[in-house]
Amino acid sequence: MAKMFVLIVVFLILKLSFLFCYLSDPKCYWRIKDAENYLGDKDVDCFFSIYAEKGYVKNDYFGENLDKQVTPKTIHLISSVYFAIEEINRNFHILPNISLLVKIECNLIADNIERVWSMKKKEIIPNYYCKNQRRYLVVLTGPIWITSYKLGPMLYFSRTPEIYCGYFHLHLSDQEQFPHLYQMSPKDTSLPLAMVSLAVYLRWNWVGVIITDDDHGIQFLSELRTRMERNTVCLAFVNIITYDEKINLKMIHKYYEQIIMSSAKVVIVYGDKDSPVQFNFILWKYKNIQRLWVTVSQFDVITMTGDFMINSIHGTLFFSHQQSEMSGFKQFIQTVHPSNYSNDISLAKLWWTYFKCSLPPPNCKTLKNCPTKTLFKWFFVPPLGMSMSETCYNMYNSVYAVAHSLHEMFLQQVDTCTVSDGKVPEFNSWKMFSFLKTIQFVNPAGDLINMNQNRKLDTEYDIFYIMDFLKQYGLKMKIGRFFGHFPNGEQLFVSDEMIEWATNIKQTLVSICTVPCTPGFRKYFQEGKAVCCFDCYRCPENEISNMTGMDQCVKCPEDEYANSDRTKCLKKVVTFLDYGEPLGMVLAGLALCFSALSAVVLCVFLKHRDTPIVKANNETLSYVLLISLLFCSVSSVLYIGHPSMASCILQQTTFAIVFTVSVSSILAKTITVVLAFKITVPGKRLRWLLLSGATNYIVPMCTIIQMILCGIWLGASPPFVDADLHMIHGYIIIVCNKGSVIAFYCVLGYMGSLALASFTVAFLARNLPDTFNEAKLLTFSMLVFCSVWVTFLPVYHSTKGKAMVAVEVFCVLASSAGMLVCIFVPKCYMILLRPQINSIHEFRKMHSKAKSIS
Repeated sequence: MAKMFVLIVVFLILKLSFLFCYLSDPKCYWRIKDAENYLGDKDVDCFFSIYAEKGYVKNDYFGENLDKQVTPKTIHLISSVYFAIEEINRNFHILPNISLLVKIECNLIADNIERVWSMKKKEIIPNYYCKNQRRYLVVLTGPIWITSYKLGPMLYFSRTPEIYCGYFHLHLSDQEQFPHLYQMSPKDTSLPLAMVSLAVYLRWNWVGVIITDDDHGIQFLSELRTRMERNTVCLAFVNIITYDEKINLKMIHKYYEQIIMSSAKVVIVYGDKDSPVQFNFILWKYKNIQRLWVTVSQFDVITMTGDFMINSIHGTLFFSHQQSEMSGFKQFIQTVHPSNYSNDISLAKLWWTYFKCSLPPPNCKTLKNCPTKTLFKWFFVPPLGMSMSETCYNMYNSVYAVAHSLHEMFLQQVDTCTVSDGKVPEFNSWKMFSFLKTIQFVNPAGDLINMNQNRKLDTEYDIFYIMDFLKQYGLKMKIGRFFGHFPNGEQLFVSDEMIEWATNIKQTLVSICTVPCTPGFRKYFQEGKAVCCFDCYRCPENEISNMTGMDQCVKCPEDEYANSDRTKCLKKVVTFLDYGEPLGMVLAGLALCFSALSAVVLCVFLKHRDTPIVKANNETLSYVLLISLLFCSVSSVLYIGHPSMASCILQQTTFAIVFTVSVSSILAKTITVVLAFKITVPGKRLRWLLLSGATNYIVPMCTIIQMILCGIWLGASPPFVDADLHMIHGYIIIVCNKGSVIAFYCVLGYMGSLALASFTVAFLARNLPDTFNEAKLLTFSMLVFCSVWVTFLPVYHSTKGKAMVAVEVFCVLASSAGMLVCIFVPKCYMILLRPQINSIHEFRKMHSKAKSIS
């Protein structure tokens, strides 16, 4: 067992090296369609009865005019058996001093097969044998399975094992019904996977299927469906060809319509070539169906019409069980049948002739552009050889399996043979048959033949491309191989050079249901349709598809966004209200200007603090108001530049406190004006309120309340730096998040209530008679202030990004500048430009005139 395991491992390593050699130095085949052979590649059922003789005995090749009774295809099959026996008999290492011989019986009339065999019952049916009667070791049968199915039990009755060398058939695999039968051809367990793998490699996802209506075809279809579903390849249609000729004639047009109406350009064909499938393809040939057929090697035949059974303008792909070419087979046929097969032309009419096809031939970039003379020279490049069909190769290996089994019996010195008269060795056929079913060997071509069905590796397939050449010639090229026992993804080997040179089907033949979705789009599957048929929908916003045929779009990361074509993600631009941009520079400049203006006004008031206009309206409150307005303008600068935790907190608290000081100062001023007027009216007792300085407590009291609100805000949910990734497409906005929105609006509402109270009191006091009554100025300033902040709310919530910050800065500057201009500019005008009014002498003069008038 250990030796066998090592042998298999070494064989697989050598196999892999041979594979790469094959891909770099492939072989091609050519054949002539013999117009004189009206039978084409018709098969004839034959029985090859193997027996042994002592010493070297030469076979009687084509005795009794056997070659006259069979078709050329059968001559090719018979020659492979003769060839194997001749090699074994001349090999001193296998069965020394023993020769294998064969008795061949063929019948050209398939319908009369039972009648013919019934005439030979004396030779097959009895379960006894006479002393001098010849006993056969084994009978090789093929290529027609129905013969073994009907006549196989007769061999069992005669205690003769059978090796069926035709294509594997399910009916013959029943060991209870056929315990004496061994099928040389492996079951096509890997064929569905091989075909689907090739379809995936060539980017076909929409294919049709034609099968025969039997267990063989139905099982293949079931396995094919499973493989297709796993690899996203879909069935466009399924034609199940019935064996009933009448029904088939009625359905043949429907089958044709299904193929023509389907958009599938590739059709898989599987089943029994002797079924009505052959008749259908002969009829379809004249309808010129432009499809690429994918099938198995048993359909690689020429029909009675002198053409390939399955062909089209696109050619045909064949899967054949892996086999090697036998050197010397060509010379052997010419030796045993020199009258008919004396040259390469005659051999090319018999079957495919192989040659070494180095690519590309001279002056041939593609096969279609090759001159005819160049191709004929290419065909005859040595070494030339005669290839074997799959059935021939099975026959060849079967003969070697029998020889190795007998040889193994001798080596183990099993008492399974006796010698009669010292001449003819007689063997225990069933003992030999049990050896045969477990043996493995390497044939002369270097292929490992494992007869143990339970330990056979998954089937290997050669992939051929066959096309017509000048009508009467066929060209066959090996374009790849499939190894079922290799790991997934490494099973298929294809020569792209051969495909591009010979067919270019990879680019020119497109068999898909729907054109793949381009980058930027995704598949949209419709209910009730195959997964290969879909619509293409554009990727949603901020999602991309950067490859062709993507099922789903991929969402961009949070810090990236999709470009307009939805094909790639781009980095979002980090942005904020910066000093370096025009808007930031303008707002910063305005802040500095208004701050400087506030400072100038403050200096003017300080310089003229002894004048009546400064003293008339509570000098201290004016100074407090001017200083707060100065800080209001300065605080707007905190909103510009990259936000930080400190700047975010200072923005809101500074804004709230300094504006509260400003508005409360105006409120105190208006109350002072009202109280000053009230105490001048006889009978009023409010003088003590004004003289006690009660109005001086309004500003600190209002400010303390605002500071408490700010403290609660900072304690509960303070402002913080936030990155808004979704506000503006393609940008990351760095802003100061308010934290608690409720606290923010409480602070703003408290400040608004103070402004509304100031506006109300000032409005009521606007017409009080006094020389320097500033109630009208306070009223107008509060009107501006309230208008600015009432407008702020809808505008603020309708803008995005740094525009929101700019709106907030603008409102801060507008409201502070409004109060400064409305209250203090008129006073500065009087102080600086009309100083004659702003004097005690002029004030008394105006006051005396007022009294005389009254």
